[in-house]
Amino acid sequence: MKIALIAPPYPLEEAPSPPLGLSYVAAICEAAGAKVAIFDYIVSRYTPEKLRQDIDSFNPDIVGTTAVTMNFRAAAGIIREAKQYKPSLITMMGGPHVSFDIEATLGQYPEIDLIIKGEGEQTLMELLPLITDRESWPKINGIAFRSGEEIVTTPPRPLIEDLDTLPLPARHLLPMSRYGALGFPVSVITSRGCPNRCIFCLGRRMVGYKVRHRSPSKVVDEIEHLITYYGVDRINIADDIFTANKQRVKELCGEIIRRGINFGWSAFSRVNTVDRETLKIMQDAGCDSISFGIESGNPEMLKRVKKGITLDQARAAVRYCKEIGMGTHASFMIGLPGENHQTLSDSSKFADELEIYYGYHMLAPFPGTTVVEEIDQYDLEIITDDWDCYDANRAVVRTSALSSSEMDDFANAFDKIQQKDWEDIQRRHSENRCTPYESLRVEGDRRMRLIFKLLSEDIIADTGTFPKNGDNPTSELAYKIASLTETENDFVHRTTQSLVDAGYLKFESSNGHISWFWTHNGHVDRLPITSG
Repeated sequence: MKIALIAPPYPLEEAPSPPLGLSYVAAICEAAGAKVAIFDYIVSRYTPEKLRQDIDSFNPDIVGTTAVTMNFRAAAGIIREAKQYKPSLITMMGGPHVSFDIEATLGQYPEIDLIIKGEGEQTLMELLPLITDRESWPKINGIAFRSGEEIVTTPPRPLIEDLDTLPLPARHLLPMSRYGALGFPVSVITSRGCPNRCIFCLGRRMVGYKVRHRSPSKVVDEIEHLITYYGVDRINIADDIFTANKQRVKELCGEIIRRGINFGWSAFSRVNTVDRETLKIMQDAGCDSISFGIESGNPEMLKRVKKGITLDQARAAVRYCKEIGMGTHASFMIGLPGENHQTLSDSSKFADELEIYYGYHMLAPFPGTTVVEEIDQYDLEIITDDWDCYDANRAVVRTSALSSSEMDDFANAFDKIQQKDWEDIQRRHSENRCTPYESLRVEGDRRMRLIFKLLSEDIIADTGTFPKNGDNPTSELAYKIASLTETENDFVHRTTQSLVDAGYLKFESSNGHISWFWTHNGHVDRLPITSG
C-alpha cells in the first residue's frame, strides 16, 4: 500500500516549521506497513500540474492531508484535484477543522472519502489494514464518511494513554534542509492535553482535558536526533501548556542538562503555571524565551472567556522572567465576546505596563470551540464563514459595541506603530547607523523572505541549471537569483553562499552544465515525492 500525505501551503507570516502532526501520521502509516511519501507544498510551489506529476511519480493508493481552519480550503482543494485526476484514490483528511465540521466538509467536498476525527494515530493503525474494505468502516471508531446520501460518524476513540507508544515523527520524509534554510524552530511536543476551559480554544477538544506526558528520556532522545542528524539548533516546545506540571519540567530539563546538550529553545506557557524556580531550571537547560497567552487586560473579560488567570498572575510571571533575564512575549486577543472600546483600552494599557514584547491577534471562532457552539450565550456575532479569513489577522466577528471594522482599526493602529518603528530601523540600517542587534534583525528578515521566495516559487528547480561559464558556480547562481528577484546582488551572494556552506544547496557538474538542487536530510532532494 502506498500513501501520499500532503502538507498544504502555509503563509510565511505564520512561521512555518516542519509539520509535526503530519509527521506523526506518516510515522504511523509506516508502522502499519505502508510505503509513505510526503508531498510538501509548504516549502515548495504548489500547482495542480505539480500535484499530478507527484501522483504519477509515486502512484499512491491513498492520499491524505491535514489542515487548520485558515488553510482548510487550500488543503481540501488539493484533495479534490487529486481525486479528480485519479478517481481510484482513497482520500482522507484529519485535523482540528474537519474534526468539528464533518457535515459541511463531506457535504461540500464529495472528493473526500474519509475524515479522521481528533487524535488520529490509533485510528489509523486500525483503519489502514481495512481501508479498502468499505464495509468495515462502520466498525472503526474515530472516523466519518458517506454511505450513500447519509453521513456516518462512528463513536469517538479514547485518547492514547501512553504517548511513549507513538513512533517518532517521520521527519525523514520531509525536506528538512529546506526548513533548515528557512530558519524557523523545529517543533517538538512533550505532552498532549489541556486542563483549561478557554471558550475560544480547541486544544482540550482535540487532545483532552487530562495532560498526558511523554517520558523525559524519549523527548530528549528526539531532541538529540534532531540536533545530530538534521543539524537543528533551535527547538520550540509546542505543548499547549509546557509548564502544566512543574515536576515534569524539572525532570525534562534535568535530563537535557545531564546529557550536556546545548541548544536554544522556547515554549508556550500560562502565567499561573510558572514560578521563578521553574523558569530558572528551564533557562539552565537552554530555554531563552517564553510566550504567554494573556488575551485581555480586562479582569471581567478574562472571567467571561474562562481564561482562568488574573492580571496579578500575569504581572508576577513577567517579573520572574525579567529577574532571570528570559525573553518574554505576550499575546492579546481582539474581538472576544462583549468586546468594547474600554476593554480594548484596558488591554492596551496593560500590555504597555508589562514592558515586554507583545502582539494582538483577532478572535478566530473555529468550529468546535465553545464560543461557536454556545454563541447564543455571548455578545458576539460571526460575520463570515469564509475560512480563508480565519488567520487571526482580520476581524470575522462583531459585538454589540464594536463593529468588525472598528476591531480592524484598533489592530491597524497598533500595526502602524510597529511598522513605523521597523521602517526607522531599516532606514538606520541603510545609513549604517543601527545597533548590531538591529542590523541582525534587518538582515535576518531580508534573508528569510528571500529564502522563502526561492522555496515557494521553486526558483532553484526552475533556473538552477545553466552552462558552466566560470570557476564560481555559486556566484553565477547568485547573479541569476538577484536578477529574477530584483534583489541587491551582494546580499543575494552572501545568502546563497551561506546556504551552500550549510549544505542546504549543492550542485552537480555534467556535460558543461551546472545543476543546483536543494539537499534532503543529507541526500539529493530532486524527486517529486520528497521535494513536492
